[in-house]
Amino acid sequence: MLHREAVGLSMILAVLASALTLAGTSRADEPGAVSERARAVHASGMLFDGHNDLPWLLRTEGDSALTKFDLSKRLNTGQTDIPRLREGGVKAQFWSVYIPSEHAHPTKTVVEQIDLVNRLVAKHPNDLELALTADDVERIVRAGKIASLIGIEGGVAIDDSLAELRAFYKLGARYMTLTHNTTLSWADAANGEHKHGGLTPFGETIVGEMNRLGMLVDISHVSAETMADALRVSKAPVIASHSSAFAICPSPRNVPDDVLKAVKANGGVIMVNFYSGFIVPGYAEKVRKINEEIRKKHADRAERTKAFEAWLKTDDGKIRGTIQDVANHIDHLVKVAGIDHVGIGSDFDGIQSWPVGLDDVSCFPRLTEELLRRGYSETDVHKILGANVLRAFREAEAVARTLQATTPPAVDSIKPIDDE
Repeated sequence: MLHREAVGLSMILAVLASALTLAGTSRADEPGAVSERARAVHASGMLFDGHNDLPWLLRTEGDSALTKFDLSKRLNTGQTDIPRLREGGVKAQFWSVYIPSEHAHPTKTVVEQIDLVNRLVAKHPNDLELALTADDVERIVRAGKIASLIGIEGGVAIDDSLAELRAFYKLGARYMTLTHNTTLSWADAANGEHKHGGLTPFGETIVGEMNRLGMLVDISHVSAETMADALRVSKAPVIASHSSAFAICPSPRNVPDDVLKAVKANGGVIMVNFYSGFIVPGYAEKVRKINEEIRKKHADRAERTKAFEAWLKTDDGKIRGTIQDVANHIDHLVKVAGIDHVGIGSDFDGIQSWPVGLDDVSCFPRLTEELLRRGYSETDVHKILGANVLRAFREAEAVARTLQATTPPAVDSIKPIDDE
């Protein structure tokens, strides 16, 4: 995510602490009030959010042991806890096991983050349960719990190793974002150097092995060329777990129309990101320009972060989107890719500027209200909320079963050990 390149999560938490004096779901006398019809439609569907960064926020705030914040109670900081997940009608959640691309020991750290998610789920057995398949998701939701899935954010995690990729699948990872903000040896990132023209041959092999495993290929964060290559190579539906429409907000993190058309042909799903920098027309260009200016003035990363944080406090940096902005992106994605290929990927607890009215996970029903107001049918709202991504997940599993019956695992090239 662009903001993670320049903004520390401790600052994000501070912003949240001052901003989130919320009452949760809105009352009838508040802006963004939700009608009884919208609440009923929302509750009868399956809200399946594609991206939440709570695990990394917990780590950066010193709570990897899960003793500092009691997530079973409504918190006055952050954007996620169990009461607010319940208020927001979240029924399935991909928890991001994000690490920064430049982080030392990425594979070890992602294993630690997966362990954190598993311990989080185990600590709250009445509310959360780990899901590994589409059937698991439906079973857990029927049981009244929140299906918890694991998504790797950034292919740096696998350390250029197909064996590591398979190991992460066995540990429960069910999608992998091919890159984060840094270009890898096998794939170009949206906000990184474009040096491969998309995927390298090894990158294509990784996509093929993800298909064989049944791990969803996530094209958020990658360059448009990498998006196109992944769609060309993948035999299973791909997702963009937290991206929006480039045509409305031309951030390199968003998905251009030609790729949207390819996603439709592929059967994939674009899951709309709530970060204001990815949804407000013009804001992405302001962020790009200020970062360009900052890079020219400051060689040191810490100084660049400090300068960007200062800019965020200016009038230009305080821009926030609205629920209407998010719905405009949904409208565009539906128009170009079709109603069967749109979802929700909030990016909560990983963003420092969120839409007015979509302040935390309790506020999702307000988006359902807006979609109904725009004329979407109940069935179409349910598709956007989560039916589409559940369908893509199930289809990826079917592709994996076929490939596993016909295709051996792709194996890393490992030199034999010389006998001495």
